Amino acid sequence: MRKPVARRLQIAVAVAGTAVAATVGVALSIPEASAAAAGATGFASVNGGTTGGAGGATVRATTGTAIHTALCNRASSSTPIIIQVEGTINHGNTTKVSGAGCNTAADRIELKEISNVTIVGVGNGAVFDQLGIHIRDSSNIIVQNVTVQNVKKSGSPTSNGGDAIGMESTVRNVWVDHATLLASGGEDAGYDGLFDMKDDTQYVTLSYSTLRNSGRGGLIGSSESDTSNGFVTFHHNLYENIDSRTPLLRGGVAHMYNNHYLNLNESGINSRAGAKAKVDNNYFEDSKDVLGTFYTDAAGYWQVGGNVFDNVTWSAPGSENNPAGPNPTSNTTVSIPYAFTLDSASCVPNIVRQTAGDRTGLKTSTGTCAVTQGPTTGPTAGPSSPRPSSPAPSSPPPSAGPSQPSGSNLSLASGAGADGSSKASGTSYGNVKDGSLGTIWSPSGSTGSISIKWGSATTVGSIAIREASGSAGTIGAWRVLNGDTGAVLASGSGAGAAVTIPRTSLKKVTFEITSATGTPKVAEFETYA
Repeated sequence: MRKPVARRLQIAVAVAGTAVAATVGVALSIPEASAAAAGATGFASVNGGTTGGAGGATVRATTGTAIHTALCNRASSSTPIIIQVEGTINHGNTTKVSGAGCNTAADRIELKEISNVTIVGVGNGAVFDQLGIHIRDSSNIIVQNVTVQNVKKSGSPTSNGGDAIGMESTVRNVWVDHATLLASGGEDAGYDGLFDMKDDTQYVTLSYSTLRNSGRGGLIGSSESDTSNGFVTFHHNLYENIDSRTPLLRGGVAHMYNNHYLNLNESGINSRAGAKAKVDNNYFEDSKDVLGTFYTDAAGYWQVGGNVFDNVTWSAPGSENNPAGPNPTSNTTVSIPYAFTLDSASCVPNIVRQTAGDRTGLKTSTGTCAVTQGPTTGPTAGPSSPRPSSPAPSSPPPSAGPSQPSGSNLSLASGAGADGSSKASGTSYGNVKDGSLGTIWSPSGSTGSISIKWGSATTVGSIAIREASGSAGTIGAWRVLNGDTGAVLASGSGAGAAVTIPRTSLKKVTFEITSATGTPKVAEFETYA
């Protein structure tokens, strides 16, 4: 359900740059391209490349303490290591560990003064719950196929200054891939950024990831004087229900291509203090002020091409407000030192929907509006494995969940709610509409119902029920009901596929479980037009 806007725009833009005034702050020269590790993309592929723990020992970890122990047990702080993580990592199972190869902390996953490390979610998935990942004075780090959620800087518990993933103080070559970064509100609710970089952080790529439900998507530079950061690539990511900072860029260079920006509530890409943003073939939808310089008179710059602006509104220019729209044109040029292939912006929402986030099979784009399957064989196959250098056969991953309808998930719309017939202890109705596969609703017994509801009539034509990892197949017979009238819209058994229903305008849709082999565990109840 879309928020009201003044008018609907859909514009494809590709304009040559024009001369601009000199930038402010520290100038960073564009690096030369260099050989990259198989799989690393964007700026993480230059400056020697990003290989993580390739070639090192592989260690399994199911607690934060085990992650720290694996780091500390290395021969040195640079000995390569791949840490395969499964389960929920939280304050209850994370402690400080000491050793020659580490410098850890008890209230976060600490990657400090180390190099050559891969952290990858495997098996049923890795969820870092209320516990952030902190990268400091480190290099050559890969974080892949994980969820990091609800990290707070105030309230209880706190971790990592409220950042889901934060980097600072001479960080080089970090690749975060197929991650899901979530909050449950803005700064007033105790959260900060989802993906922050400051104090000399360079050569970073964020790819195929989902950032959702936060006041702040992330920043590059902590202040107008912190301009030593840059060379960051963002591609094939979903930013959804974010107030601002997608990202906030202070100085330096960033490349944003083939991202889907949906429901940016206040502002989007905020280029400031002499920063240069290359903005290629992105899809901006149902959003406000998606590109420009905001909240400062320290100008930033952008080069735009091939973007789609769908239902985007723009504020009027002011002394500290310089939106790029309503007809964005380039005011600088940016040289990119690595090879990349652009999907057409028109297909970006569909590509990103299939590929972004953890436990999506590590699928990637071909660059031709099609998707390749991630690995399907080997000890870490399927949605939990690192991506191979060439695509594996395209069979469905074992825990990919139901097939995905097209379009935006209406359950995540502003104002959507949830209720049900009952809930088991420790579960919540709202967990089925928070965008996280790590939180669930269960009925108090083996049967019950869960509903998505809206304040006004909403047209629904299909749903998808995502069971929690490890519980697939528990749901037996079910019905989909019009919650307003009680009419049966569909029925069947098993929750392994998307369900098409007659397109119906309603305020409430109900999924009723009438039989099960155990206690159902529903992670997400998705609804689509």
